Amino acid sequence: YQRRVRGFHADKMADTQFEPQPNNEQSVQDFLRILEEHRAECEAQGKYVEAEIAKKRLDELQEHEENRQKEAMRSRQITERLGVEEAHMMEFQQFNAIWDKKMEEFRSNAKQLVDNMKKKHSNELFRFKEKLQKSQPYRPKFSKELLNTRKIQETLAKMKQYAEAHKIKLKADRLEEIELEKLRSQHAHKLAAQEMQFAQRQQLELATLMKRIDTAEQEHKIQRQQDLERLLQRYQNVKQELEAQQNLERCRYDKYKGTSTMFSSYSTMSQSKGKSRPASARSRK
Repeated sequence: YQRRVRGFHADKMADTQFEPQPNNEQSVQDFLRILEEHRAECEAQGKYVEAEIAKKRLDELQEHEENRQKEAMRSRQITERLGVEEAHMMEFQQFNAIWDKKMEEFRSNAKQLVDNMKKKHSNELFRFKEKLQKSQPYRPKFSKELLNTRKIQETLAKMKQYAEAHKIKLKADRLEEIELEKLRSQHAHKLAAQEMQFAQRQQLELATLMKRIDTAEQEHKIQRQQDLERLLQRYQNVKQELEAQQNLERCRYDKYKGTSTMFSSYSTMSQSKGKSRPASARSRK
């Protein structure tokens, strides 16, 4: 051990050119420990000049290491926060993609249901009209006045009173034309009323379907909003948990700063940091 210390002092400390490997924390800690032991030995032996050189070098290296570890902590904490933000954005994009697809499929299915019902209604209305025409054929029922006029016409013809029979026939023809027009109009109105009643039932059925679709769509929107709120709340929980961990890490750093135990304590804490990320963030990976 004495030879190791003298070797460090003779070869490196006299010209203050020795530098530990910057990326090897263990080497830095070992060097600081040996340098501190050398300073203490020089002090004990009364070699105060060498002790002063060792002390200054130790202070410089400790300050350099403090700044390096502080910057490393700051950079790592920024990376951790950016990682949380990136994970949240990816989850948010996936959330929107899933729900957009779900809503697109819902609307497509709803449109298919409406189109199918309209097609069904069209076919049903066509068959209903055919059924009406067959079940209610047009059979005019003339008035007693017209029937009596026709009998008079026939009687006069049989009596060979053709001139009078012709006059009565003209009268009966005019009366029949009027009654036929009236009967055709009544028959058409009757059929139209039945068709309208049938069509209204179909419209009610379609309106009921549209209302069910609208209700289901509103339920989908409510569910989407609730899922979004839960996603955002998870993000806030993860963010707050990370902030608490990073604040605790900074407090520990400030607590050990300037002490001989800072480097070993902070090094152990930094190594375990990567294994103790917020549970919610790890679960999303």
